[in-house]
Amino acid sequence: MDDALMDTQTARPYAATGYVIGVDAGGTYTDAVIVDVATGSAVAWAKSPTTHHQPSISVAASVGAVLKKAQINPADVHTTAVSTTLATNALLEDKGVDVGLFVIGFNQRMEVPAAAARFVPGGHKQDGSEAEPLGIEYLIDHLKDLHGKVDAYAVCSMHGYVNPAHELVAAKAIQLTSKLPVFCSHEASMQAGMRERATTAVLNARLLPVMEQFLAGVRTALADLGLKGSVYVVRGDATTMTMEEAARKAASTVASGPAATACFGAEYASTTCCDFSGQKQPDVLVVDVGGTTTDMTIVRNGNPVIDTGGMIIGEWQTHVDAVEMFTVAVGGDSLVALDPAGGMSIGPTRVVPVCMVAGMGMELPDPAGWAGTGLGSRCVCAGQALTDEACQGDKLLALLNERRVMPLKELLAELNMPEVTYNARMLRLAREQKIFECGFTPTDALHVLEAMKMGCTESALRMARRLSALRGEDAVTFSRNVVEKVEARIEDAILQHVARREVGGNLAGFLARRNNFSLLDIKVRLAVPVVGIGAASQYLVPGVASRLGTRAVFPRLHEVGNAVGAAMLALKGLQQAD
Repeated sequence: MDDALMDTQTARPYAATGYVIGVDAGGTYTDAVIVDVATGSAVAWAKSPTTHHQPSISVAASVGAVLKKAQINPADVHTTAVSTTLATNALLEDKGVDVGLFVIGFNQRMEVPAAAARFVPGGHKQDGSEAEPLGIEYLIDHLKDLHGKVDAYAVCSMHGYVNPAHELVAAKAIQLTSKLPVFCSHEASMQAGMRERATTAVLNARLLPVMEQFLAGVRTALADLGLKGSVYVVRGDATTMTMEEAARKAASTVASGPAATACFGAEYASTTCCDFSGQKQPDVLVVDVGGTTTDMTIVRNGNPVIDTGGMIIGEWQTHVDAVEMFTVAVGGDSLVALDPAGGMSIGPTRVVPVCMVAGMGMELPDPAGWAGTGLGSRCVCAGQALTDEACQGDKLLALLNERRVMPLKELLAELNMPEVTYNARMLRLAREQKIFECGFTPTDALHVLEAMKMGCTESALRMARRLSALRGEDAVTFSRNVVEKVEARIEDAILQHVARREVGGNLAGFLARRNNFSLLDIKVRLAVPVVGIGAASQYLVPGVASRLGTRAVFPRLHEVGNAVGAAMLALKGLQQAD
């Protein structure tokens, strides 16, 4: 294979020789692409299912696959750039460690994501002069109190971005009395705002062990494949940093995936994209349809738009610069569920599409016997890590290990287990790949409509027939309604974000209610093309673009667009080094 990264990329050669590798460790798949530095052309690409319990395994699988396809000497690979959703997922799933925060010179209550917060006298004035001496004895007493209660520390001093002296002294004192990691706010933020700086420091401290473990695994995996070149991690602001810096400033990787998305879209917009009249079109909206979410970013004048005001991570405002992005909790693997009245909901739960289960060596029971509303939307299956040893003393795992596949409703009834208890355990067991859930998804709907042929259409059709009967529809109509509902969700997210960005919140709220007016027929046209990324985008984005009166564009290698975006950043780094 010798696809140019973009339609005109071969016209932009680089002086150096050799190769770069781009990797995207996403929530569903881990993608890798090898690019020839001299021509800017992709030599090979590959996808592997992401192994959540140890992401470095899927990184090694995808990189190993592209090396085998390309048949190149690993020694000729100069750089590997990795984008990852690890930090995002860790925070959303509350996987970070417990952090003790020391606030110096600011004795007011702050809501921050720390397990404990303690005040220490000290701090500086706006001109950098000392407001009062650092209360080191307070710090030592707090360390004794927090011993064994936290796993990392964060330090944020009043005006520490002007003069970090008290943060540095406090960090040194912590290191001398504790072996736990410590992060100071001035390492990540040089802006005013105590709460935002403290939050940024705490989030970095929470992610330190998680990111260090991931990067150590990646480093080992790449070394085992013979890759000795530099390794960089994609930051949320569409730049790269070393693995050492990524370990220290893990929060900077929270928007790593969308940043790679933006880089892919920016490369297309700056080299190839034209409007309807054939004129260059440097502005595009990039839509990445994943398994769980659909992420969208904006490219203006051929460059990613960076939000320098600091991104919001969960409920927390930070000082982390990142590409301007917005997300809707629906994707190709979102669960389609029905309520007793026949109402349909899609997402935010992610499941394995029923059409893909047969390819995993599982045989689902006939949906006519179990599929229905509420709990009847899902089956629970044994994962690849579920062994006899793994289920010792665990009734849930032992039952699944014996049956392999069970409708959720039947499983809970047999174990006499409340749904809330099951839900509390399911996420961890799924990430350990001991169990997984399957159900009807937009991917299944696309199989029923014969738009997609990646899995078993018959399995999807049987499930669609059962669910559609509950709504008084046929399977095709039901599936079409699923796809249209997904398209409408993405369309609404685009309109609300773009309207809020371009005009303000009032118009965004009005557009959100545009279909509720009986005397008005409101049509809105998007003035820029929509660039689709991800394997599912080619099936869902065209409908969204049509609704918005614009066109959908799918550049070459859009299926692995984020990996390509990471590779483009690696190429850019080599070019700047020349």
